[in-house]
Parts: sequence; C-alpha cells; structure tokens
Amino acid sequence: MVFSYGDNIDTDRIIPGKYTKTLDMSTLAQHVLEDLDPTFKDKVQAGDIIAAGWNFGCGSSREQAPVALKMAGVSVVIARTFARIFFRNAINIGLPLLEVRDHDIETGDDVTVDFTTGVVTNRTKNKTYQAAALPQVMIEILNEGGLVPYLKKHGDYKI
Repeated sequence: MVFSYGDNIDTDRIIPGKYTKTLDMSTLAQHVLEDLDPTFKDKVQAGDIIAAGWNFGCGSSREQAPVALKMAGVSVVIARTFARIFFRNAINIGLPLLEVRDHDIETGDDVTVDFTTGVVTNRTKNKTYQAAALPQVMIEILNEGGLVPYLKKHGDYKI
C-alpha cells in the first residue's frame, strides 16, 4: 500500500518532538505521522511505501524520524527530493529512500521497487520511473541493515 503526502513534510510532522525522548522504538511507531495523518499508524502495514513531494524530512536533524517510519513498517520512502540530513539518517538506520523527481504516485497505488536497478513501477497507472542512483557504499549499508551492522561486518571497529 502506498501513502502519498505533499511537499516539505518536516521531521516534526513525521514524529512530534514530544516523543523523541523515548528509547522505546514501538512508542515512536505508535505516534508516527500523527499530526499529518492521524489514521496512518492504524493503517500502515509492514512493507508499505510512502510517496512524497519535494524536501521530505526537512526541519531538525532528529534521527527518530526515519526510525519511527521504519519501526511502523515503512519499507521505502519515495520522494521528489529529501532533506540531506534526513536522507543520511535514513540510510544510516537502514531505511531505503529513492529520489524520483517526476513521479505521480498517489495513495492506494500499487507500486513495486527494484532496488538493484532503481526502477519504480506503478502498476495502477502502468508507469515506470527511474530513481536517482545511490552510491555503492549506501547500497551496501542498506543491504547490511544500516551503518552499525555495516561497520561491524566491514570495518575494523569495535562497536
């Protein structure tokens, strides 16, 4: 299932600041997008997709925003553009993001993503879109589930 939102969805809309003090990730999932779409947490299921417009994740640098989306079951966020710090925070926690500047994906569309090619297919509209390529290291980080698992496997780091 796709949930589609507009432009400039900031991190306060993704997860309100009053919930960012918790270490309980399920709490974040219970309050994700509550000010933007109060029914989202009740409808979202594992594997669902968010599609958005320009500048998704703008605002503060809180990493709880991508964590809340991932913990709620969002499998990928497709947007025209992302705020850079949100983009990097999402990659670091293992939440895939795809920049597709010309998409017209709407709530309820049947969408599939091929992460190896970056092709997004909207079966509802019989359209395909090409996502901007991710650097190889980011693909590897996502494949490992985030930056910490990546460093544990590939680095000389004691984490």
